[in-house]
Amino acid sequence: MKKALMLTFSKYQDHEVIYPYYRATEDGYDVDIMADSTGRIFGIMGTYMECARSVDELNNARVFNKTLQEYDLLIIPGGVKSLEKLRQEEQVLNFIKQWDEQGKVIACICHGAQLLISAGVTKGRDISGYYSIKDDISNSGANYVDAPVVDAGNIITSPHYKWMGPWMKACLDRVEHTNR
Repeated sequence: MKKALMLTFSKYQDHEVIYPYYRATEDGYDVDIMADSTGRIFGIMGTYMECARSVDELNNARVFNKTLQEYDLLIIPGGVKSLEKLRQEEQVLNFIKQWDEQGKVIACICHGAQLLISAGVTKGRDISGYYSIKDDISNSGANYVDAPVVDAGNIITSPHYKWMGPWMKACLDRVEHTNR
């Protein structure tokens, strides 16, 4: 079975967690959400999702390495409030960096690009994100691209949830192509 891991925090952007979660599930993925706590976590609009894993697990080297091998797709949704907190979790940034070094697919939308920046994986790549972080993306050494879907090899980004359909299609297609 295909597996996807979604990294987020409480106060996530509701659309950007709910749609990718159910879209990946529809495509046959078992999707786990990893956040600041397990159980119910709430988005900024009040919806909730069930979180199976805590980012604190990544502090254990054995669990960290097993998690890297266990999943096929990493989904990083946006949400200003959630990303402000999540990007301070050093173990999460290390996880993203190692995931990228393995060439595994990262699906990242909106303010999720802040995690890519903090993980140090944007330099020299075409990256999209919400327009308010354009300077942050450019200052990280990336080429900011304002397009619905930006394909930078294993990192596929989108600036806004209004393009989630084409973005998720590109991400899921990339995983299928990579795993053939």
